[in-house]
Amino acid sequence: MKRINALTIAGTDPSGGAGIQADLKTFSALGAYGTSVITALVAQNTQGVQSLYRIEPAFVAAQLDSVLSDVRIDAVKIGMLSEADIVEIVAAQLTRYQISNIVLDTVMLAKSGDPLLTPDAVDSLRRYLIPRVALITPNLPEAAALLDAPHACNEKEMKEQGRALLALGCQAVLLKGGHLTDAESPDWLFTAESEQRFTAPRVVTKNTHGTGCTLSAALTALRPRHSDWATTILQAKSWLSEALVQADSLEVGQGIGPVHHFHEWW
Repeated sequence: MKRINALTIAGTDPSGGAGIQADLKTFSALGAYGTSVITALVAQNTQGVQSLYRIEPAFVAAQLDSVLSDVRIDAVKIGMLSEADIVEIVAAQLTRYQISNIVLDTVMLAKSGDPLLTPDAVDSLRRYLIPRVALITPNLPEAAALLDAPHACNEKEMKEQGRALLALGCQAVLLKGGHLTDAESPDWLFTAESEQRFTAPRVVTKNTHGTGCTLSAALTALRPRHSDWATTILQAKSWLSEALVQADSLEVGQGIGPVHHFHEWW
């Protein structure tokens, strides 16, 4: 089996449930070698975000040069970018090094509701990064923000917004329906050729910290091993569902705890 080298470009989480830390755990759990570029230092835990330390865009560019000039990268996950100038630098560097298999997790809010992306950076995402990537993975609030539209309240509205997101220029959209209130949690994949629905039973647990980071990292680690996004999504969702089922076996924090990234190993 080909050895996969994956890169995560994101912010940190000292409690280990989201961001860079969650991405590297996910890569390792799914058999990919993880590399990382840090875009912001975030003081956060299971109860929320306490502080954010800005990293200079030039240093983000230097980190990208360090990795991409030396390591063969088979897939990239992009998470929290924080500011417009970092968005633009990441887009430019990935173009310069001709990187493909890019998954963009359009991180705008922490699970606690704390903002993680400045308003002007949303426009930069639309203009510079979304047209460059293979897949974006917004949830419903993020989709609404990207489209400057109301939050989708049902699957009909989800499908309309998924098509509108695809028109922004990315190759594919995985629109996540976890914010709907149905018994199932529907996700929709949109490409130029097809639209496909994915469902999974809702797992009853409060421990969902880092779920979005973890799913996008799983898609990144698995995509080089599959011929299409649909197969990749099925495997990633199956693995994440079990990570949610096993989340309550962990004892991390007093708030919204993490999923169990190593449920297959421990």
